[in-house]
Amino acid sequence: MKRFGSVGYVILFCALGVLNFQCHPGPQASTLQAFRLICVDPGHFHAALVQKYPNERLDDTVSVYAPAGREVEEYLSLIESFNLRDKHPTTWHEQVYLGTDFLEQMLEERPGDIVLLAGNNRHKIDYLEQSVAAGLNVLADKPLVIESDDFSRLENTYAQADRQGILIYDIMTERYEVLHRIQRALMQDTLLFGQLETGTETDPAIRISSIHAFYKEVAGSALTRPGWYYDIRQQGEGIVDITTHLIDLVQWKCFPDQAIDYHTDVQVTAANHFPTAISKAEFSRSTGLSDFPNYLTPYLQDSILQVSANGEIHYTLRGHHIALRVEWVFEHPEQSGDISRTDIRGSRASTHIWQDPAQKPSLYIAPEKGIDPATFQQQLEQTLNALQSEFPGIGIRKSEAGCFEITVPDALRGNHEAHFAAVLDRYLDYLSGTPIPDWEKQNTLTKYYITTQALRLASEAEKP
Repeated sequence: MKRFGSVGYVILFCALGVLNFQCHPGPQASTLQAFRLICVDPGHFHAALVQKYPNERLDDTVSVYAPAGREVEEYLSLIESFNLRDKHPTTWHEQVYLGTDFLEQMLEERPGDIVLLAGNNRHKIDYLEQSVAAGLNVLADKPLVIESDDFSRLENTYAQADRQGILIYDIMTERYEVLHRIQRALMQDTLLFGQLETGTETDPAIRISSIHAFYKEVAGSALTRPGWYYDIRQQGEGIVDITTHLIDLVQWKCFPDQAIDYHTDVQVTAANHFPTAISKAEFSRSTGLSDFPNYLTPYLQDSILQVSANGEIHYTLRGHHIALRVEWVFEHPEQSGDISRTDIRGSRASTHIWQDPAQKPSLYIAPEKGIDPATFQQQLEQTLNALQSEFPGIGIRKSEAGCFEITVPDALRGNHEAHFAAVLDRYLDYLSGTPIPDWEKQNTLTKYYITTQALRLASEAEKP
């Protein structure tokens, strides 16, 4: 085991030739800073993104507990880059404990208020259970569980947290993306959108698809994935990972501020999964590893890694048919990012968010058949005028076939990395006394019920 403050830790890795950056001890916490982070086993870059921007309600000292290795090194390197940047630098002082007994040491010392979890998803429910049992609040990156059998553990952990007055919060960044927020607002205007359609199994009222890449850039640098990211027993399949965001958005947009009970409101009707083929050269480029680790051997076919990163979920929510599809490729075309499409159909209008390599993410709305186009445009303009205080500068541009694009000023768009700061702020509000909505806990459990049930269905469909 090894323990270092930020200076000692950096000196150690500089000596080993692993990292090479200026040491930064950080200042003492100010009297405004009330909460202190405990970062446990930060194996995913989202752990660092939570700390990308300064926050006066957090102590500058962060306690880090992790096994020694490249993952914690890369986390610390990102934090140091935030400290050393010219614009809006942070002042984090990372106190690091390294050892195989890192979790036991954290639970014994408990040097903060909030456990931050973003890493290997197989271990996340273990860390969550033990942190709550120790009386610690938890801010966790998705997914909280990746196996069907672990859903009951998540339910029990939430129940224990309630008894102890502990707050678990799932990092749902997509709620802060401006196009999702505007789409949600448009759907609440029944004169414009009407009522959410029911749809059918083959023609769902809500259809969301997204395509992601294993190899990508984060904070201006190529992202190095850990080898386990390609292991569905550690990272999770596509239908239990990215779909958490999609399900959350469906509940948040279609039934705002309402608790969804998975016992009575949800039926998972079908699910499937299929692999992405990854060559050894691609794997090495993404991870920096020269060969596939032994734990990936079960997924190799003719020396090609088959990763069950893709899948579909069909389910009903209060009778409304929903279809979700997630795909992963190794790399997007140059200068492009993730690709997604969201279609939601109402009785008077349908709304669409399209994101593809050829354009910025865009929001459209179109009248349904039988709705007078002139009357619809007038109502749309009235709705947008009413939303100016929340979304200043939004407007409309008529597109083909009577479809309207909602124009959004660049100043409102923000970026994905900034959304982590927004989630953190909301979480700190709740810890500071703002009542957390009753629906948050129930809808989080419903979300993971859907993903784990979908995984069960997809896995059972493969059995002979």
